[in-house]
Amino acid sequence: MRRIQAGNALSAFGLGFTVPYLYVYVAQVRDLGATTAGVVLTVFAMAALVALPFTGRVIDRRGPLPVLVGAAVLASVGAAGMGLSDSVAAVVSSAALLGAGTAVMQPALATMIVWCSETTTRTRAFAMQFFLQNLGLGIGGLIGGHIVDPSRPASFTLLFGIEAAMFLVLAGIALTVRLPESPSLRGARPADTEAKARGGVRALLGHRAMVQLLVLGFVLFFACYGQFESGLAAYGTEAAGIEPATLGTALAANTAVIVAAQFLVLRFVERRSRSRVIASVGLIWAVAWTAAGYAGLGHGSQAMATAAFISTYALFGLGEAMLSPTVAPLVADLAPDSMVGQYNSAFALVKQLALAIGPAVGGPMGAALHGPYIVTFVLFSLGITVLALGLGKRLTPVQDRPSLATRSRVVSVHKPEDAVAPAH
Repeated sequence: MRRIQAGNALSAFGLGFTVPYLYVYVAQVRDLGATTAGVVLTVFAMAALVALPFTGRVIDRRGPLPVLVGAAVLASVGAAGMGLSDSVAAVVSSAALLGAGTAVMQPALATMIVWCSETTTRTRAFAMQFFLQNLGLGIGGLIGGHIVDPSRPASFTLLFGIEAAMFLVLAGIALTVRLPESPSLRGARPADTEAKARGGVRALLGHRAMVQLLVLGFVLFFACYGQFESGLAAYGTEAAGIEPATLGTALAANTAVIVAAQFLVLRFVERRSRSRVIASVGLIWAVAWTAAGYAGLGHGSQAMATAAFISTYALFGLGEAMLSPTVAPLVADLAPDSMVGQYNSAFALVKQLALAIGPAVGGPMGAALHGPYIVTFVLFSLGITVLALGLGKRLTPVQDRPSLATRSRVVSVHKPEDAVAPAH
């Protein structure tokens, strides 16, 4: 588990070097224009949507390790190609490789974490993954910002080279991992591939709790991550008069809250109902969108508007810290042993769809329809609460509150033998 988490952190560190600067690199540094940059970002997202539907079944048949290694190598080739590309065809093809590779890594890493954990330890494992991802992205972006120089294409080539190297480091670390043989993994390893082939998407779509979780996941990512750098940014600059530099401060506040609060929040979340935790996130985000509404539609000073806008991102970060030890472990606990990869891939696919549709819807609304934009996403946030409470009714007590498994195990281990012995 330590090796998996270390590799995950290093790959996030590499991504942080380049993701914030991809548009500037294509449009300005390589002088290929804004249209090409937009195409590159679209291809980056679409490659994930194309690759993910096939990923889950391969993971369940072959195991997550070869899939992770292959995806890391693919992403490394894409990153290296991006750093050397100076034509439209080259940057687009490199973006496709990079997008597909990074997308496939997500369910592969998640499945490896499932294999190396139990219901009682999974919450903490996924919280650690989310913490390290954000820390890696933040540090990578900070260091990358001091290296990039739009007047020197070689500085961007260096960034993409570092990113490519980090993906290869992830592949190398993964190859040293030996998944433990323990009772908790019985049935989780690839076996009876024909039976799995007969299940597939039909079996997943017949699992009502999982379908409800997929719908909930779409709304979560659409209402939060899908707005960060599109609709909410446009709304902040157009309606609230936020300076572009302040957007960076707001994103930094988001990351800082996640890093500072993750393990404090974890103590609160571990012993509570997952569905109610997710429901409370919807309420927190409704408050966040209300703060954004005050920033753009209120009548306070510019300083007050700026503070309210930054608090919006901070409140989003608090909600994200509550979701990380809740949603991903729930996907794993709902999955049958032979379909963990397919369940993780389905959830990753829903996430990518939300991240693709969110900016397309939120961008124009945030820029032009300020009042309707805020009202829409306050309602989406309240919808999260309603969907989460509905999902809770379909979960078993242990799926909704994993701490119950620990309590039942303790009772069975320490039950006095004479309590069940026949009377003489």
